[in-house]
Amino acid sequence: MLAFGRPPRVMGVDVARGVAIVGMIGAHVGVTQAFDWARVETWTDVVHGRSSLLFALVAGISIALLTGGRRTPEVDDLPRIRLGLVGRGAVVFAIGCVLELVGTGIAVVLTVYGILFVAIIPFLRWRRRSLWIAAGALALLGPLLLAIVRILSIDAYGEGIGLVLGTYPVTVWMPFLLAGLAIGRSDLLRLRTAVALLVGGAVLCGIGYGTAALVADPVDALAAASAADEAGRAQPTPEEVAAMPYPEQLAAVADPMRVVSAVVDVAPHSGGTLEILGSGGLAAAIVGAGLLLSRPLRWVLLPLAAMGSMPLTAYAAQIVVIALVGGLSATAAMEGAMWQALTLGLLVAATVWLAFVGTGPLERLTRRASAWMAGTAGGQRAGARVRR
Repeated sequence: MLAFGRPPRVMGVDVARGVAIVGMIGAHVGVTQAFDWARVETWTDVVHGRSSLLFALVAGISIALLTGGRRTPEVDDLPRIRLGLVGRGAVVFAIGCVLELVGTGIAVVLTVYGILFVAIIPFLRWRRRSLWIAAGALALLGPLLLAIVRILSIDAYGEGIGLVLGTYPVTVWMPFLLAGLAIGRSDLLRLRTAVALLVGGAVLCGIGYGTAALVADPVDALAAASAADEAGRAQPTPEEVAAMPYPEQLAAVADPMRVVSAVVDVAPHSGGTLEILGSGGLAAAIVGAGLLLSRPLRWVLLPLAAMGSMPLTAYAAQIVVIALVGGLSATAAMEGAMWQALTLGLLVAATVWLAFVGTGPLERLTRRASAWMAGTAGGQRAGARVRR
């Protein structure tokens, strides 16, 4: 434990991951008010939506560190690395499915997280510049394309569609994963990198949410006009729509405002372009702050970093605890006390586990699955240069 957080381990990444877990606990069981810059007591509302996106960004960083750190993996190592990621993703996906079976009503993020381990494989040898360009293009165009696909498909739904384009659309997560991969290919131990993430992230956050505030009134007026126009027309029933030929179905249900919302929406889990920019900037700034503070405040941040070093275990533990106390309806009656209790309990438990055992139990499981799938002796990670 005395060596935990010292180079080559990047403690700032663990801290950022710990912040994401605390935020997701708050999103699940916390009691918050609608966010208002002028009212400090509402600032806890920031956990909704943004915590899971921070988790996605840090996931990309972790994958970079698992597959070579600053250096892209060698071609000869790629087969083992790919198989290792498939094995890791399969276990994470399975853990997510088990947690969904617990029946808490929480939208478990781990199933999509497991898929992302596989989705990132084609990008492992991309240069940082290419990764940033791809992340930016997906952030700007992905929500728009997703809205168009949903309109053209007349909101078709199935298990596969729900998995890829449901609560946590892959089109929203991939920009964060690619950006995280680019960040992880940088020198995270340099002061310059941390400052760039903090400042650049803050600027991007301001652009995203600032632009949303500027266009809010015109967009609201446009939405009101569209709603008034729609109210003045007779609306077909779902049964009538289903009986129409496809062109008529499309004309009956298509709403141009959905395309507008895909760009300007910043509501949590909306998947709008401005939400991705604003939340992405905030996530990058948190990573930068974690990198900056983890050295001078190492012992202060150690419990948070300890929890961040075993994210699967901590995430699963909070789901199980919520189920044991009676689900979300029971935690809602606690008026936010569950957030503090769960966070404190996990911080203490993770610190004690780290001191006496080390790696979290679910992290140990995924590591072994990765090593078994890749055929690497002793669980060594092919191509790894920097520890997670």
